[in-house]
Amino acid sequence: MINQTKVLKLVHIYLTICDRFEKDLKYTCERFSNNDKPDLTDEEIMTIYLFAIEEEQRFTVKQIHKFAGDYLRLWFPNLGSYSVFSNRLNRLSESFKHLAANLISEHYPQECYSDQSLLDSMPIITCSGKRSGKVAKDITDKGYCSTKSMYYYGVKLHALAFRRENRIPFPEEIQITPASVNDLTVFKEVWSTKEDRIFFGDKIYQNKEFFSDFEKEKNSVMMTPVKAIKGECQEIRNRDKASNDLYSTAVSRVRQPIESFFNWLIEKTNIQRAGKVRSTKGLLVHLFGKIAAAFINLIF
Repeated sequence: MINQTKVLKLVHIYLTICDRFEKDLKYTCERFSNNDKPDLTDEEIMTIYLFAIEEEQRFTVKQIHKFAGDYLRLWFPNLGSYSVFSNRLNRLSESFKHLAANLISEHYPQECYSDQSLLDSMPIITCSGKRSGKVAKDITDKGYCSTKSMYYYGVKLHALAFRRENRIPFPEEIQITPASVNDLTVFKEVWSTKEDRIFFGDKIYQNKEFFSDFEKEKNSVMMTPVKAIKGECQEIRNRDKASNDLYSTAVSRVRQPIESFFNWLIEKTNIQRAGKVRSTKGLLVHLFGKIAAAFINLIF
C-alpha cells in the first residue's frame, strides 16, 4: 500500500494519461489484432511507469515492475509478468515521445524570455567506449564527451531552452541524435530557422561565416565565449585578453543554467545511464518516458 497523498498523485497521473489517450496518444499505438483490448491497458502501463519514476525514484523497468507488484496490485490486479510488462512498455515508445512533446509545448512558464535561448547537449550512455556497442545500432554510435573526457556508445540529448531569470531554463525543443553528431550540425539542420533570437552556446557553436549570414537573414545572433585564434601572435592576445575574458565570463554566466537543467533531469530520472537498455524501442522509452516523468508535475 502507498499513502493517501501518493494515491491521489497516482489517480491524477492516470486520469491525465487517459485524457491524452482520447485526444491523440491512442493513434500512436493502435492494435490491429484480436488482442486489441488487453486486460492491462496501455494507459495503466504508462501510469505505472511515470508514477514509479517521478514519485518513487525507481529507474529501471525491473525495479518499476517489482514496485508495482509489491505496492500497486490493488489498483492494477492484471499486472502480469515482468517479460510481458517489458514487451508491452516497448510498444509504447511513440506514445511516450508524443506525451513528452505535449507536456513541454503546452506548459511554458510565463517568465520565459521568448527571445533568448540557451543551447547544450549531454550524453546518454549505453556502454563505455572501451567496449563494442551492440544495442540500438540504428540510432546510436560512438562519441566523445569533452566534459567527462571519455568515449562512449549511445546518443546525445540536445536541448534548446528558453532563458528564465534566476531559474533553470525551460526546454523549447529536445532532439536526439547519435553520439558522434556535432552540436553545430544539429543547430544548422534544426534550429537555424529561428528568427529574432539571441542564442547562448559554448565554443562548439563558433562559426563566424555561418552566423554572420544567419544574423543578416534571421536577425538572430549566437553568443559564445571567445575562442583563441590558432596562429594569432601573443602580443594581440595579451592586448585583447581583458575584454575577451570579461565577455566570455558574461556569456558563460548566462548559459550556465542549461547545465543545471541537465543535472536536474539526471537527478529526477537517471536518464544518462542507459546501460540496462536492450533494444531501440527500449532506448526510446528510456529517453522519452523519463523526460515525460520529469515534466509530469507541470500539469498538477
